[in-house]
Amino acid sequence: MVANKDYTLLCLENPLLDIQAQGDEKLLEKYSLKPNDAILAEEKHMGLYEDLLNNHEAKLIAGGAAQNTARGAQYLLPPSSVLYIGCVGRDKYADILQSAVAQAGLRVEYRVDDAQPTGRCGVIITGHDRSMCTDLAAANHYKLEHLKEPRIWELVEKAEYYYVGGYHLTVCVPAVLALAEEAVAKNKTFILSLSAPFIPQFFKDQLDQTAPYWDYVIGNETEALAYAESHGLETKDIASIARHLASLPKKNTARPRTVIITQGTDPTIVAIGGEKPSEKQHAVHAIDSKEICDTNGAGDAFAGGFLAGIVAGETLDKAVDKGHWLAKLSIMELGPSYVHISLPPRSVMKQ
Repeated sequence: MVANKDYTLLCLENPLLDIQAQGDEKLLEKYSLKPNDAILAEEKHMGLYEDLLNNHEAKLIAGGAAQNTARGAQYLLPPSSVLYIGCVGRDKYADILQSAVAQAGLRVEYRVDDAQPTGRCGVIITGHDRSMCTDLAAANHYKLEHLKEPRIWELVEKAEYYYVGGYHLTVCVPAVLALAEEAVAKNKTFILSLSAPFIPQFFKDQLDQTAPYWDYVIGNETEALAYAESHGLETKDIASIARHLASLPKKNTARPRTVIITQGTDPTIVAIGGEKPSEKQHAVHAIDSKEICDTNGAGDAFAGGFLAGIVAGETLDKAVDKGHWLAKLSIMELGPSYVHISLPPRSVMKQ
């Protein structure tokens, strides 16, 4: 199905304002942070965000994994193609986030929580290391009631593709299942990202509730291995795990399930279930080591490119290639900004 109407792709997850800045050992020590780490913020870290904004040349990015993906898909699709939903606070950070997504051309419909601040991720960059400190705050407080508001649900009904980041399984499973059930009822496409190893490890039951609805599932090799371990699969072979995921029971039998597992610089594995299961490997786009700036968010970018291809009605091979292209672009930037180089002509992107 080719995107021919507004907001055909709807994405749901946890919005964060990424505040990124160059730092040094002294700044890390000030907040008891390690050079290359990712942690959830404690009380002692709460001054970091204002510090980065006021005392450093901070770069602001509309973050959170699925929001990165949504921006990436919108970057490649025609204007007004992508809608993103999540929860923010009523504060200046939300205002900054709104400005950032507006610049990216992404429409958002945030639930606003009056009790919680907007989620933020402070990023201190030292050389090739990144120390990420996240305060989820309002991002953890999305409610099904917001999705079911007539104004929002009308947008849900108009969309043809639903993408949910696995991190949202820690927040509001009923909202995820509402989209999944709508997809089955109307023969729409439901896509889920595994997001992180801890999702299949510690949110196994929530993940398994969504499994019958997956038309596409996207993950990387560490997430696939975590799924295999938590589900008692006695294998560490990524292709075997992909085939297992593709073969799980599926509610909508109108199309087979497609599983996409990226492996960094190794080929991406694509497994298709159904009556005629198949498997294929796709080489990634080569990149000179000198061009590598930041690999964080490359998976989000891959998903954005892949979704853009699927929504545009391109073949599976072309959609995977578009994902690889956008991931490469992201790696050349500080965070998935999608502004490092101009887009190639659309005719080239469609080859």
